[in-house]
Amino acid sequence: MRNFKLAAALALGVSVVGLSGCATGFPAQVSRYQAMPAPQGQSFVVVPMNAADMGGLEFSRYANMVSQAMQAQGYAPAATVNAATMVVRLGYGVDDGTTQYDRDPFGYSDPFYRSRGYYGRPYYSRWGYYGARSPFYYGWDDPFYGSGTTSYTVYKSFLDLDIRRKVDNAALFEGHAKARSQNDNLGTLVPNLVEAMFTGFPGRSGETVKITVPPPARTR
Repeated sequence: MRNFKLAAALALGVSVVGLSGCATGFPAQVSRYQAMPAPQGQSFVVVPMNAADMGGLEFSRYANMVSQAMQAQGYAPAATVNAATMVVRLGYGVDDGTTQYDRDPFGYSDPFYRSRGYYGRPYYSRWGYYGARSPFYYGWDDPFYGSGTTSYTVYKSFLDLDIRRKVDNAALFEGHAKARSQNDNLGTLVPNLVEAMFTGFPGRSGETVKITVPPPARTR
């Protein structure tokens, strides 16, 4: 029931993308350390890790998603920092990208090479569609990732979440989610990373897991 509430909360205000053919989700790698208390009336407020983001419209959008996810876990939003029992600090970003290369081992003789497997399968998520080339990758140490003749840009994105008890600043949760993509649009990447962070929240302390944010349900 909790996972259902989380999915419903994160999907608010987002239009569903029509799908065709095989679709896979958004893969992310999530590391979490946690000592979260069971929900017993605790309240929270979401603030930026970067003070310059305070009051910004972009940050407000992502903070609202985190707030909805926290409420789905059973915690209550507070109107101000002073009224909150927990402070949730949110940070996110994407790098400038690096050039990667891949090689088609079949040359031009196999027109289906890019339509099967790692390089060519369409990727979707509830936050967007990314075309014929797979735009998302799990691996940071994948020996099969990229080499050869075709070049493209790969971006690394991240989302950090830090939750502390306000009364004594005790750490309750430290989370880091990251992904690789051929898209540097934070408006798409951050919602997926938020959903990945809260999948199985709060998780096992010290564990790093691979999480795939599912694509939206197919409609007829």
